[in-house]
Amino acid sequence: MYMKAALGADGLPTAWLQRSVFPSIGSTFDVNATAAGAGELQQGWTDLPFNIPNIRAENSGAAAHLRIGWLRSVANIYHAFAAQSFANECAHAAGRDLLEYLLALIGPSRIVDVKKSAPDYPNYGGSLEAYPIDTARYRRVIEIVAEKSGWGKQKLGKGQGMGIAVHRSFLTYVATVVQVEVNDQGELRIPRVDTAVDAGLVVNPEATRNQFEGAAVFGTSLARFGEITATNGVVDQSNFDTYPVTRMNEAPYKTNVYIVESSAPPAGVGEPGVPPFAPALCNAIFAATGKRIRELPLSRSNLGT
Repeated sequence: MYMKAALGADGLPTAWLQRSVFPSIGSTFDVNATAAGAGELQQGWTDLPFNIPNIRAENSGAAAHLRIGWLRSVANIYHAFAAQSFANECAHAAGRDLLEYLLALIGPSRIVDVKKSAPDYPNYGGSLEAYPIDTARYRRVIEIVAEKSGWGKQKLGKGQGMGIAVHRSFLTYVATVVQVEVNDQGELRIPRVDTAVDAGLVVNPEATRNQFEGAAVFGTSLARFGEITATNGVVDQSNFDTYPVTRMNEAPYKTNVYIVESSAPPAGVGEPGVPPFAPALCNAIFAATGKRIRELPLSRSNLGT
């Protein structure tokens, strides 16, 4: 992912360029499918909610060297990581609080006319009339999670930080705040995660909370360890000894989920909790250590002093 922006006098972007390069899932069925399809680009790339006068989103094809399968939340994972991490970098460059900057970046409440930028936008199979891209819902989950997490009100010590990110996927709006502690040896602890969810009408709140609590653990695994490599065309990882997942002592200590009461049509809850987690985590790491994470997994980075 490549991101670039021109900031105006108020620190907000007047122009925003993003370029993605990744093999398409379509290559699993068609060897000639190198560029991502509309279904992949709808996942946080062609549907940015930011109120920026000039946005350019590019996609360049890449050959797939291995068979590609699906992963929970699919292309939303890396698209959210790129956009929300870069928003943090812009906020830092502008000298503004990330929460306030994120709300300013989204701008006033409105319905995003995504058909202007993406005429073939699939909208996860839902009609744009029933499931429009509504920035008021983005703003609401941000404001709720900020209040519930105590954003800006907690006194954080050395090696402590909080990060926030927001993303819409599978027609659901999610904002997440992650709190971290990083010691001098670079050991990472996640004492708390707060997530606000607007999935429209929620029929089973308990099952919904379970999905987002699980997404925090799953997101921790992806961010810390999630990597598949290959040597001479053969995958190196074969089991959990070589592909580690988050253990109890590495998982978030406490995860709070806040469900927004809504009469909007029901939307997804199984996958939307994953995309904002990694950028919120890495934004928190930057707040705690001053180290910018632009590559995952974190196992490749040295967080120590």
